[in-house]
Amino acid sequence: MKLAILGAPDSWYVHDLARAGNSAQQVVVVPFSRLSASVESTGIRVASRDVVLNDMDAVLVRTMPAGSLEQVVFRMDALGALVDAGVAVVNPPRAIEVAVDKYLTSCRLQKAGIRTPRTMLCQHADDAVQAFQLLGGDVVLKPVFGGEGKGITRLNDEGTARRVFQLLVSLGATLYLQQFIPHEGYDLRLLVVGQHVLGIRRSNPGDWRTNVSRGATAQPERVTDDLRRLALQCAQVVGAPLAGVDLLPGRDGHLHALEVNAVPGWRALSQCLSVDVAAMVWTLLEDMAAGRLLIPADILPPPNPRRHATRL
Repeated sequence: MKLAILGAPDSWYVHDLARAGNSAQQVVVVPFSRLSASVESTGIRVASRDVVLNDMDAVLVRTMPAGSLEQVVFRMDALGALVDAGVAVVNPPRAIEVAVDKYLTSCRLQKAGIRTPRTMLCQHADDAVQAFQLLGGDVVLKPVFGGEGKGITRLNDEGTARRVFQLLVSLGATLYLQQFIPHEGYDLRLLVVGQHVLGIRRSNPGDWRTNVSRGATAQPERVTDDLRRLALQCAQVVGAPLAGVDLLPGRDGHLHALEVNAVPGWRALSQCLSVDVAAMVWTLLEDMAAGRLLIPADILPPPNPRRHATRL
């Protein structure tokens, strides 16, 4: 098994995967910034210095660094070329593109019939103020691109909200607003690894955000059949065989899907559950390389006859 990890050599995840591997597995770490590609008569070749990624059995995306529009588009194109060449890429480029875009993820979840907070995306401060009012005057403002709770703000005062909107618009940002869902101070992080789903409950008495990186504590969460099915549906909506799914149990008695992460971490979850997640990721990569089915068909939402009829 030859694996290329797109990430930083000193990453905890790289070391964890190396630990979980065996002597028969070859692991190389390459940075996104050193990817190059060539179009030859024999096909498209993607490399990083002297490492030819076309020769790998699998490529694992462990980071998604910032870059210019041209750099980001090229990186996704390069991953797409590897998929076309038969290399198992986890996660596939389209899954990364969908998951990294919170608005697009929200759209996919809604179309699949998965409950998600009411969301509005604006480009003008006045439109955002109107959206703030329509969403009940209590919203969560998020960057469209980003993770780990960075840049997320709760706004429940219209004057403050207007000033924040005006500042962000002046910086060229879009305004992604979600209705705040009253809850009991915790959420669920479910990790999808192929057909397996692991779960933890995250609580943070000092902050309404429940990211472990922000001081939240984690405890094991029993993954019921309903939770497993919902997590797999969310991962399937994005197209990610490896995904972190954030679910919020609201006081309204419903589970709300907040986000789907296509470059999920598992450090806190692995420690909390005493589970070797890295070994599970290796199995997933082997399954992908062998072309084995990862997500059972029974978790998919039923087909829409009207949509198929329209296409015909």
